[in-house]
Formats: sequence, C-alpha cells, structure tokens
Amino acid sequence: MGKYIIKKLILLIITLLITSFVIFLIFELVPGDPAVDKLGTRATPEAVEALRVKWGLDKPFILRYFQFVTSVFTLDFGVSYTYGISVSNLLKEKMVINLFLSVMSLMIVVVVSFPLGVYVAKHTGGLIDKIMIPLNQTAMSIPSFVLGLLITFLFGMVFKLFRPGGYVSYKADFGGFLYFLIFPAVALAIPKIAMCIRLLRGNILEEADKDYSLTAYARGNNTTGLLYRHVLKNAVMPTITFIGMIAADMICSGIVIEQVFSIPGLGQMLISSISTRDFPVVEAEVLMIALFIMVISFITDVIHAILDPRVRI
Repeated sequence: MGKYIIKKLILLIITLLITSFVIFLIFELVPGDPAVDKLGTRATPEAVEALRVKWGLDKPFILRYFQFVTSVFTLDFGVSYTYGISVSNLLKEKMVINLFLSVMSLMIVVVVSFPLGVYVAKHTGGLIDKIMIPLNQTAMSIPSFVLGLLITFLFGMVFKLFRPGGYVSYKADFGGFLYFLIFPAVALAIPKIAMCIRLLRGNILEEADKDYSLTAYARGNNTTGLLYRHVLKNAVMPTITFIGMIAADMICSGIVIEQVFSIPGLGQMLISSISTRDFPVVEAEVLMIALFIMVISFITDVIHAILDPRVRI
C-alpha cells in the first residue's frame, strides 16, 4: 500500500509540473502587454519598461517559469498587478469560500444519493423507482445555474428564507455564512444526486445478476443480506470514482453558481483578473484549481486501493 501511495504522489507531482508549464505558457502566448494595459496606450516607453522591470516581465521565459514553480511550494505567488497586494492573501479568502461551498455540496450528494440509490435498486420496479426515473432525467437535464435561479426565486423571493445577493462573510458571521451557502450548494448538488442515483442503481442491478450473486442467493442469503454483504461493495466502486469526478467538477461549477448568488469567490476574481490581464492572480488561481482536482483524484485512487486490493497491482 505504501509503494502504491508513493507512486501516485510522484505521478501527482509530475502532472502538477506539466500543468504549471502549460498554464504559464498559455498566458505567455496571450497577445498584449500587462504593463501597457496598466498604464494606458499614452504612457511613455520608459514608463512601460520601468513597470515591466518592476513586475519581472523583462526576464527570460524560463527564469520566470522557474520562479512561478517555486512559488507553488512557498505559496508566494507575487503581487497582483491590479490590487498591488499579495496574490496569496487574495486567494486565501476566496479559496475558503469555494472550499466550503464544494464540501457542503458534496456532503449533500453523498448523504442523499447513496441511501436513495440503494433503496430504488432494492425496490426496482416499485412505485418509488418509477417516480425516481423521470425525476432523475429532469434533474440531470437542468443546468446548475438554472436551478440556482429557480432556488433564488422560490426560496429567496417567494418564501424569503434568504436574501438574494445578501452574501454573509464567514469573518462577520460564520453561522450566517454556512446558512447562505446551503442554497447554492443545493443548486450544485441536485444534478449530481440524480446522476449518482442512476449510476448506483444500475451498478447494483448489474452486480445482482452476476454468478457470484446468484450463488450467494442459492446458498440461503436473503435479498437484504445479498445486497449488503456481497453486491454493494462491488457496485459502489464506480460510484466512488464518479464522486471523485463530481468533487473535482464542483470547484469549477461553483464559479458559475457564484454569479447567480453574488458570492465573492474565485469566479468573480478570475473573470475580473482575466479582463485586466492580472496574470499572477489568474495563473495562481488556475493552478490552485488544477491542484485541487489532482488531490481529489489522488484521494479517490487511495480509497479504491483500500476497498479493492487488486487496484494496487
């Protein structure tokens, strides 16, 4: 198990280095000069060059990339061109918001989808199963931002359970912050819940038809015993993989949900930084999102290896 984890960690580091190079190269190839954008087209060449030197844009590409890579390990991404303050300080608060939003949404997905998926699989063909099929199709077909608009209208404007656009900072009121995030978290979770239920139900029914399940049933196991002792452990493996994909996707989907609920998270800062060519902020933010996705993938692989030792081979 230790060798497997070490191998995965080495692969994660290699992937991170490749990703960091691609990110840095993309922004290097983007036309335009951040110094000119900052000072304006009427600025003198001397002023533009002085600002380029201050920001380190006069240095060779490889040297600037090396400084960018080392900043990942020191968490010092330089100074924002627009705000004039540390990029790390800018990202810190935004990452907290998106992390709580993603974790809350993922918890809702797991808590709701697993019991429902097992239940509808156990009672396949029943009334609940017949109701869940069209509900699943509907939930999967509606984008999260549309659900966000519906939730805002229904629970914010009609039932007045929260104030639309009334984001509460976690520094001012942590309880109010968590309460406000429930609604965007639900908007993120609903399509994923539908997908998980459908996937888990299909996997359980598929495993239940295999020879080992039929043999276990013939040896005297009842439906419940067969499900929880034999079928579920094998059926849950693809669902865990999908949960990992969902967790990685939520940090990106949350960027769109932020705009619906007016949450000052990574999304708003990313859009404004791209428009102002604030490359240190954009590069650091994109790399942090990529790193988050890689870590989720690593955790998923480790869970697989724990549940199924054959994966380690």
